[in-house]
Amino acid sequence: MFAAVHAVPADEIFLFRTLTAIRRFGRPGPEGILNAPEKQPLLEVATKTTFIQLTDDAPREVVVGTVVAAPRSRRRSGRLTPEVFRKTLPAGAALAAMNFLVTADARGGSDISTENRVYANSPSVTRQFAVYWRLIHPGSDIIRRMWLRAIKRRAERVD
Repeated sequence: MFAAVHAVPADEIFLFRTLTAIRRFGRPGPEGILNAPEKQPLLEVATKTTFIQLTDDAPREVVVGTVVAAPRSRRRSGRLTPEVFRKTLPAGAALAAMNFLVTADARGGSDISTENRVYANSPSVTRQFAVYWRLIHPGSDIIRRMWLRAIKRRAERVD
């Protein structure tokens, strides 16, 4: 199951392309999680572009993260590093993490779950993110459920 987490490309996730196109307002964009190449594993695309791998505790859990808000004065180009998630950030910053967790089930197989965590370090950024999340949450929820189904299908093909 854990190998399938790392292997699923965007085109195996039902409605992924439709929902990310809506999120991009139909505009083309650079390669990234919202504009993923067809056959490349989605987690690989994410960590090549705007996300950083925070944990890869095979065969149990993988965690990736990104910066979702930064004060204008502190925005910089360059590669995101895990240290950003360990240090005190300036007011106005928000970080997001997403995981896939594989656990043993009672039947001798595995269950997989996923969750988002967001840390915003000021009330105004928390409010701004809350508005954004209310808008994208329905599509994000569908994508994550379909992503879990794609992982399950791929894992069952391998077994």
